[in-house]
Amino acid sequence: MPTTIHDVAKRAGVGIGTVSSVINNSRPVNEATRQKVLTAVAELDFVPNPSGRRLSMGKTHTLGILIPFFTGSSQVERLRGVMSVIASSDYDISLFTIETVAQRNKVLQTVPRRGRVDGLLIFSMNLSEDDVRRISQEKIPTVLVETAHPALSSIWVNDVAAAQTAVEHLISLGHQKVGYISDYLDDPFGAFSRNRYLGYCQAHELAGLPVRPEYLRQNEHSRANGRCMGLELLNLPDRPTAIFAYSDEFALGVLDAARELNLNVPRDLSVIGYDDIELAHFAQLTTMRQHLFQSGVQGVELLLDVIENKDTSPTQLQLPTELVIRQTTAPPQEIEKHTVGRLPSSVTYK
Repeated sequence: MPTTIHDVAKRAGVGIGTVSSVINNSRPVNEATRQKVLTAVAELDFVPNPSGRRLSMGKTHTLGILIPFFTGSSQVERLRGVMSVIASSDYDISLFTIETVAQRNKVLQTVPRRGRVDGLLIFSMNLSEDDVRRISQEKIPTVLVETAHPALSSIWVNDVAAAQTAVEHLISLGHQKVGYISDYLDDPFGAFSRNRYLGYCQAHELAGLPVRPEYLRQNEHSRANGRCMGLELLNLPDRPTAIFAYSDEFALGVLDAARELNLNVPRDLSVIGYDDIELAHFAQLTTMRQHLFQSGVQGVELLLDVIENKDTSPTQLQLPTELVIRQTTAPPQEIEKHTVGRLPSSVTYK
């Protein structure tokens, strides 16, 4: 059987608390007693249990990471950012992946408890007031990423403004028939879809263009569904000349649909996505870039700061977004030779 802290205490002739104090250097112990404990540790070849040591210090050295739809490319990139920081820290992570409302509620009711984790990093989820109250009562340091709440430290993205910029780019090229494909707008996790749809609508309103309901398509998030929705829009009698997609994965599906219909992108159809995942670069997809990897890095760094400085006021950081223009957007064919509107100022050509 492995040596226990009880064996060390018995050999040294001291209490277990004294052994713990020497091992963890948590309180002063007179030198003679300290030496007896260290001698017993050496003679018995005692290796402290990391979990027991952490708990005796009042910490688990574990961070809880709550992330919905983990297999999505954008979430994987965020988690890569988290792990780049964790790798050089003293912390481990407990990853809680969430696919349903029931899972979400269960995790938010059970994980934010003292003694389970030292802090929570919550990605892409809007919290209810009850959720926030529970976290605050347990005094668990918490950081939100992609969403915001005034009572918690947050790193957020202005999805409305970013989507508006994307659609304004299409309108500035001369497109007046712009479709939008999306996650379900009424889904409990659909706040981001709704925000991006609001930006889409605002761009139309500012340009004096009607929002055409037949140009909206909604489905579960996948490239395959992006293709299906793209085919539906592109087979309309009066089809859109451009499509703004909720995500790059949806946009890649639209490109698949265009190829099936022998449509040339961008001559016959312009397509713009959102996120700037790695595949967007290889597809030369015009997209709204949100800094996914950096949001993971900054999120966990902010959480470590909150853990060390629990009494400070919540920090609110807004991450920038950026329009990256590649090869899937151009003026619609029929007005190619005409003068088009002013492009947005915050763009990058890649």
